[in-house]
Amino acid sequence: MEKKDYYDILGLDHSATKEDIKKAYRKLALKYHPDKNKEKGAEEKFKEISEAYAVLYDDEKRKMYDQYGHAGIDQQYTTEDIFRTTDFGDIFRGMGFDFDDIFEQFFGRRTGFIHHRPRAQRGNDIRYDIQISLEDAYQGVETELEVPRTELCDICRGTGARPGTNPKRCPTCSGSGQMQVSRRTAFGMFTQISECSKCHGQGTIIEDPCPSCRGHGTVQKTRKIEIRIPKGIDDGAHLRLAGQGEHSRGATQSGDLYVVVHMKQHPVFERRGADLYRKFAISFPHAALGATFFVETLHGREKLKIPEGTENGTLLKLKGSGMPKIHGSGYGDLYVLVEVITPKKLSRRARLLLEELSRELED
Repeated sequence: MEKKDYYDILGLDHSATKEDIKKAYRKLALKYHPDKNKEKGAEEKFKEISEAYAVLYDDEKRKMYDQYGHAGIDQQYTTEDIFRTTDFGDIFRGMGFDFDDIFEQFFGRRTGFIHHRPRAQRGNDIRYDIQISLEDAYQGVETELEVPRTELCDICRGTGARPGTNPKRCPTCSGSGQMQVSRRTAFGMFTQISECSKCHGQGTIIEDPCPSCRGHGTVQKTRKIEIRIPKGIDDGAHLRLAGQGEHSRGATQSGDLYVVVHMKQHPVFERRGADLYRKFAISFPHAALGATFFVETLHGREKLKIPEGTENGTLLKLKGSGMPKIHGSGYGDLYVLVEVITPKKLSRRARLLLEELSRELED
């Protein structure tokens, strides 16, 4: 049967805050707790709302659910892990209910009201910064990155043990990777769970380490990874390469590689979104009389018409001569800032002509 949406189960929308989630769950828990509600299906309903709360109240699980839905949660956690790694204590204290009792009914063991981190399910993500030119961003480009990262050892395949041998179960924690200490307090039984100091949370002991990775199960390597940078990409954009991150020991999958794009400063063009800006110098006569020039753009030379009587600082537009629009079709525009150049030195004839022009304009 297809699972219901966790937000719908709690009667919330996707913008709900952690306080909204907590309030909604507390209200439903009071209604469906098996100690209070003996109707048929109440226990399953209670389990359903508790699972929704456990996922949505945890920032990491909620992010995974929002991105990938139930598939993202089911691949990372078992149902038991979802409940065991969530602290329901602050919800049920003062309500007269004990979530440990319900958990024990579901799975045959108690939670201990301790919120602890599950074993790593995926490796770490990697950030790689790359610098490209404006021309590369205009055309799109394929390039090769050399990425240093942690990978599983090829010799022992991540076990850390010499080929032909196997890690042994830790005798201190019996392979759980955790130590549990219980003590009675005035408020009841308190259980503390910590990482096993003998196996450091791995649950196994390596007696004969792999000579390649020295028992770590991982090695450092630099890989060449091809990447395609799309047309129109802007400064600061992130490109995600799934599964190209690190693969730590004990993880079931690799992390991701995030490539952060930085733009080199261009000597001619300034970029603002999909639009480009550049300066273009003309003489006073051309500004007064008008003229047509060819100006360089990122896709070749384009005609630029200077209208008669153009003033210094005028902004002219070449439509469609800007950058490709990465989120949509078409191109931005190129804006040309006209700079009218006033000569500092004049020949005798040029001076006479300008003086004659000045007198004519005054008249």
